[in-house]
Amino acid sequence: MSEIPLTNLDSVLTPIHQAKGLPNDHYISDSVFEEEKIAVLFDNWSAIGFGKDIPKEGDAKPINFVDMPLLMVRNKNGEINVFQNTCRHRGMILVEEPTNIVGMIRCPYHSWSYSLNGDLCATPMVGGTGIHTHEAINNDELGLFKIRSAVWQDIVFVNISNNAQEFRDYASKTIERWSEFEKPLYHGGDSSSFTLNLNTNWKLAVENYCESYHLPWIHPELNTTSSIKDHYHIEEPGHYSGQGSHVYNQIKSESGDVFPDFKGLSKKWDTTSEYIALYPNVLLGVHRDHFFSIIIQPISSEQSIEHVSIYYAKKPDEIPQLKNLIDTNAHFWKEVFLEDVGVVEGMQRGRKGLMFDGGKFSPAMDSATHCFHQWVAQLVKNYRS
Repeated sequence: MSEIPLTNLDSVLTPIHQAKGLPNDHYISDSVFEEEKIAVLFDNWSAIGFGKDIPKEGDAKPINFVDMPLLMVRNKNGEINVFQNTCRHRGMILVEEPTNIVGMIRCPYHSWSYSLNGDLCATPMVGGTGIHTHEAINNDELGLFKIRSAVWQDIVFVNISNNAQEFRDYASKTIERWSEFEKPLYHGGDSSSFTLNLNTNWKLAVENYCESYHLPWIHPELNTTSSIKDHYHIEEPGHYSGQGSHVYNQIKSESGDVFPDFKGLSKKWDTTSEYIALYPNVLLGVHRDHFFSIIIQPISSEQSIEHVSIYYAKKPDEIPQLKNLIDTNAHFWKEVFLEDVGVVEGMQRGRKGLMFDGGKFSPAMDSATHCFHQWVAQLVKNYRS
C-alpha cells in the first residue's frame, strides 16, 4: 500500500465561519480510503444490511464490506448473527450467494461444518481417512469469527474492530429523538427495495443528504410540496446530522386512500418529516406513515452503492388495496434519489481539481454537512495520534 498522505485536518475542525471541508485526498486517495476504513467504518457501528433479507431460520447472506467478507445468518431462535465469511481451516469463503442453510454451514473445500451460531461441529477426515477428529484440532476453539452486531429498525450494524461502546449507547441520541418510531416496521415488498450504483466516495452521499440547500435546483418537484423555506437543520455533533421539514403531505391513491399511520405518534408528526445521517453510513427518513433507510456501501475511494429499503406500519398483505400506492411511493423516492446521483458524482470529479481546497461552507445552510466533516476529521486525527 502506498504511503498515506498526511492531510491537514486543522482547518476542518475550526468553527464553520472559518472552516474548510475535508481535503481532496479524503475522496480520491486509495491510501486515505484504507485509513478511514479502520478509523471511521470499522471502529464505529457501520450498517451492512437489512434483517428483511434473511427473514427465515437458516437464511444467510454474504456481504463484502470494504473488502471484509461477512456473513449474515438467522439462527433457530430468529436471531441474526454476523460472522467473518471464512472457514477456520484454510480461509475458504463459506457462502458465495444468498441461500437458506439446511443443517449446517458447510465449507465447500474440505467440508468443515458450523452451526448457525458459528460453532465448529464437523471436521471430516481431519485425522486421516475415516478419522474425523484429531488431538490438535479443538472444535471449541475453532468456531467462526463472530462479528459484534446489533439490529435496530431492521438495519444490521457491525462494529468490526470490537472497540465501540454498546450500540444503543452509540446510537442513543438517534433512538431518543425518534423513540416514537421504535415499533414494528414492515417492509413494503419487492418494489420497496432498490440499489443505486454511484461513482463517488461514500462520504459525498452522506454530505449531500445532510442538507436541503440544493432542494430548489436538484429536486424542483419535491420543492413544490416541501419547500426549502419549510426545512430546518438537525445537528447532534458526534452522532448525526440532517434536515427536517414542517410540511409533509401524505401521498394518496386515486381514490384518496393513504397509508396507515404508525400508532401512538404525537401531533408533531402530522405535518413533520425528518431526514438524518446516522454516522457513518446510514441515511434515514421518518414520516407519519412510512420509514426508509439507505445503507451506503463503500466500494472504493471513488465508488459506492446505496441500498434502499422502505417500511410501513402494516404488512403489505394487510393493506392489499394499497399495493399500487406502495409501488408509487417507491418510484417517487427512487426518482428523488436518482436526482442526487449527478450531484455526488459531479462533486467527486471536482475533487480532482488540484486547487480545490475543501470548499467554503455557508454558515447559514451547510452546518449539518460541516458537522459530519468534523466528525470524520476528528476520528482520523485521533487514529493518527
